[in-house]
Amino acid sequence: MIKKKEYPLEKIKTLVKKEKENLKEIKRYSEEVEKSREGSEEREIIQKRLDILEEDFKKSHEEILNILHKFDRPDEEIFEEEEIKKRPTISEDDHYLFREGDVLRTRGGKVPALKEMRATVLERQTFKRLKKARKKKEESLKKPKKRKNTQYSEISSRFFSKLSKDLLGSESFQRLERDLVKANLDYAPTGYISMILFSTILSIIVAGFIFLFFLFFNVEAIVPFITRATDTINVRFAKVFWILFVIPLGTFAIMYLYPSLEKKSAEAKIDIELPFASIHMAAISGSMINPIKIFEIIIFTKEYPAIEREFTKILNDINVYGSDLVSALKNSAKNTSSKKLSELLNGLSTTINSGGDLVQFFDKRSQSLLFEYKLAREKSSKAAETFMDIYISVVIAAPMILMLLLMMMKISGLGLSMSVQAITLMMVLGVVVINIVFITFLHIKRSE
Repeated sequence: MIKKKEYPLEKIKTLVKKEKENLKEIKRYSEEVEKSREGSEEREIIQKRLDILEEDFKKSHEEILNILHKFDRPDEEIFEEEEIKKRPTISEDDHYLFREGDVLRTRGGKVPALKEMRATVLERQTFKRLKKARKKKEESLKKPKKRKNTQYSEISSRFFSKLSKDLLGSESFQRLERDLVKANLDYAPTGYISMILFSTILSIIVAGFIFLFFLFFNVEAIVPFITRATDTINVRFAKVFWILFVIPLGTFAIMYLYPSLEKKSAEAKIDIELPFASIHMAAISGSMINPIKIFEIIIFTKEYPAIEREFTKILNDINVYGSDLVSALKNSAKNTSSKKLSELLNGLSTTINSGGDLVQFFDKRSQSLLFEYKLAREKSSKAAETFMDIYISVVIAAPMILMLLLMMMKISGLGLSMSVQAITLMMVLGVVVINIVFITFLHIKRSE
């Protein structure tokens, strides 16, 4: 009878099937061993049969691993293994290595050859991984850490640190301090107020130069663009004196409002990630681990960068400042920019204090957050449709109609003194400005 050739995949299936049958038999005989009386002849017979089945199972398992190992190796390694097989076999005593002075010897007394001490494929792969990990760690240590507190803030603090401390006592600047903390900006409140004051002083100097320029020169839309002013000095002063106030006040307002804008941006990012992070936390809490480990796992995943910063604050509060988990949760709830995350942390602290079910808490909270997220997505999609209609009417239709009207007024001589080139340039600049405004507004409102 001719034996049918069996391919590797079919052989693996046969061996797996055999292993399943062996496992069933091992389970059945193990139960019979437990039921039988200790020291009886029946128990010894069953135990021998159980040993034979276990040995058979091991052989099948090793055979499967050998087949899979051939698929995972290049031809060079298979050839290398065939060469090793041709070498004289080494006894069990010769496999055992020990150090005698500076020389490695086997238990049989032989000094092993380098070829016999060659690392296996798995060992070589492990060495490569360790080498890459060590190299990556060394590179990360060599790279200098980027500091957000630049020299600009240090220079500002030298001039205005005392004044900043005095201003920090007022209510308006206390609100700025809260916004800085909630926005996770790496600036001390006094340092940031010093930067505001220093930037305002610099903007006054810049505004002075711009004021002097426009006091004597005009900027026009036609060549040569910059011309000398023909008005008297008093008239010219009345036209451009506002520059001295608008630029410094605008600089102060932008820098004062920047932390609140960053806080809103951080809140939007947290609210986007929170429904999915809460589902993840619900799944982790089902394993009944320490609640602190939940935050560590979420940080380790690197999937929620905005929430990661908030959870890092909680762990720092516990590990560095020695607070308990409930106090750390309450502190983080006060200092976070997101109201939803604040509610989640306050609810979690109450649940831990009262000994409630964390799994049920996370399940209910994740469902409500996911429902709110879906509503927000529908709202944003409808708002996008509305903005599209506005964009079509304002940016496409309105400039065309306005340009036609201006051209008709120019041709009919109704008092419009602008040239055709000036009208064209004005319309192009108008469309560009409107586009920039729309893109900025949509970028702010964009839901990631």
